[in-house]
Amino acid sequence: RVQALPRDYQYVFKKMQERMWMSATGAGWDILEIQYGLIDLFEAGAAEGKGVLEMTGEDVAAFCDELLRSAKTNTENQREAFNRDILKKVNR
Repeated sequence: RVQALPRDYQYVFKKMQERMWMSATGAGWDILEIQYGLIDLFEAGAAEGKGVLEMTGEDVAAFCDELLRSAKTNTENQREAFNRDILKKVNR
């Protein structure tokens, strides 16, 4: 499906995909679900003749980060472990 998109959409999708996988944790099912939704969004935008940046805005990183809010990420796991370790030591 991604290969059927216009080249600009393909490029942005692949860059966003790389960014998402860097944040993935576990099996990455959350990330896959987000990516399928992104393909749907990009297909709709391309069908309407919109440019990819009309869909994402010029701050593509912020758009990607917003999509990742619903996924469990490594950052979230690191934050939880960090707080857990401190609370465990301080609260003994």
